[in-house]
Amino acid sequence: MKITPIGATQGIVTGSSYLVTSDSGESILIDLGMYQGSPELEKLNQLPIDCNCSQLIGAILTHAHLDHCGRLPVLLHQGFTQKIYMTAPTKDLAELVLLDSAHIASEDKFHAPLYNQDDVNKLFSHVQTVDYETDLIIGDFTIRFNDAGHILGSASIEVLDNSAASGFKKAVFSGDLGNSPEDIVRPTDVITSADVVVMESTYGDRLHPQEKPINMIQSEINAIETEGGTLLIPAFSLERSQEILHHIGHLKRSSLIKAETPVYLDGPMAEKATAIYEKYPQYYNQEFEHDFETIGNPMQFEGLVMIQSGRESQHLSKDPQAKVIVAGSGMMSGGRIMNHAVNYLPLASTRVLIVGYQAEGTVGRQLLDGAKYVDIYDKSIEVNAHISETQAMSSHADQAQLLKWLSSIQGVKQVILAHGEDGPRQALAAKITEQLGITDILLP
Repeated sequence: MKITPIGATQGIVTGSSYLVTSDSGESILIDLGMYQGSPELEKLNQLPIDCNCSQLIGAILTHAHLDHCGRLPVLLHQGFTQKIYMTAPTKDLAELVLLDSAHIASEDKFHAPLYNQDDVNKLFSHVQTVDYETDLIIGDFTIRFNDAGHILGSASIEVLDNSAASGFKKAVFSGDLGNSPEDIVRPTDVITSADVVVMESTYGDRLHPQEKPINMIQSEINAIETEGGTLLIPAFSLERSQEILHHIGHLKRSSLIKAETPVYLDGPMAEKATAIYEKYPQYYNQEFEHDFETIGNPMQFEGLVMIQSGRESQHLSKDPQAKVIVAGSGMMSGGRIMNHAVNYLPLASTRVLIVGYQAEGTVGRQLLDGAKYVDIYDKSIEVNAHISETQAMSSHADQAQLLKWLSSIQGVKQVILAHGEDGPRQALAAKITEQLGITDILLP
């Protein structure tokens, strides 16, 4: 078996993709993510895919985040004709994400789009959905999807090369591993055996704090209720927005925040994603399933307003009352949160709560690093807002969780670490050798 990482390497945490070739020469592609962050990173999206797409016998998508699925429509431009395999929730969410990506690209006056909405529709005519823990035969390979516990429908992938006579016959691709126990989805599945493990290392150098994110959200909302002002929460449309709504719903029903405090979910994509989450109760963890059965949809509550149009979004700046605005993008690299940042970052009454990973070059990372000015829409915006962060809501496993997941896999001869900055990759590699005795570790 030959594994060729063709994305999320060299300390880059976006653009995930792997080419897997069997002993007899058949190849499948696992993920084809978009590069996000700095302009230099985003230029990589324009490069041709580094494989012969017309010869692929299939492709696999681990989950619906843009850094894993964002370039999939480009496959068709380069001759791909086969099936793309993913779970049913991933299919619905990825279609939403890619159509939104194509729409945003169509409005970019400075860059040619990678694909259009017709390309996305054609792509999904190639999609075949699969269940967890069910063997799937693709040419020389036996494939099995396991619940990665990251977002709804996310998967870790077992790949067995049935043509291999010896050596490395079975590889496991972690995809993005969840911060179990997650707020909505089930815990990460245990995988028991592999020769080689390809795994993410996003938080390979740290442990998540033991704080409860609901307490941080309560504190931030109580502050704006007392002082006036606006709480901005930049949030990914998938999973993070739904988790935030779930927490705020609990706080309102427990009278820990005011029932009348308005909460604006500003983004049609987040609203559509929430509707998709409602379709798949069989993927919920026990607590979330119980909430659904006992109180109805736990992501709905008094004071929640779904913002539809851009005009409605712009009018929020004229609302003087204390309020919460949850809007994308989660890394403050685009989306409606940017308009709110322009309006609210200069105000000392504003609070910003960062609830997810912020890639280098994004406004979110600059705010965390203490920037006093940030550039948005070619304007220098002064930052007087109060900036807070919680890593407890991360949907990525931390160092201890990564090591625990890897320790359950027996027979590992080699580990390949990708999808992490160089510091976290190196720290995780050292811990793997120290705690698990694995010395053959590659950082491609």
